[in-house]
Amino acid sequence: MLHNLGLLFDAAWKVLAVGLLLGAGLPALFALGIRSMAYGVGGAAEIDTTASPHPVGRALGILCFALVAAAVLLGITIIVASGFGKSVSFEHIFPVLVDKH
Repeated sequence: MLHNLGLLFDAAWKVLAVGLLLGAGLPALFALGIRSMAYGVGGAAEIDTTASPHPVGRALGILCFALVAAAVLLGITIIVASGFGKSVSFEHIFPVLVDKH
């Protein structure tokens, strides 16, 4: 009985962590990208309307948007791959489609 509870809590914290990462992490990363782009543009996009543009802000914003887009595309790839009888393997650095076992 206690062993089953241990397994339950072990799985529950993993589900909670992934839920927080994807459920709150991706929107927070997108919001950081929006804020970075406003910092990069400067001027009327900032509170101080005399602020000059900052190229670092644009670069950080583009990086944030690229990470969010990569996460969304990876999720779509996993869903579509399962429909074709494949799975996504993370054995190497890049995800690869492989046949289901």
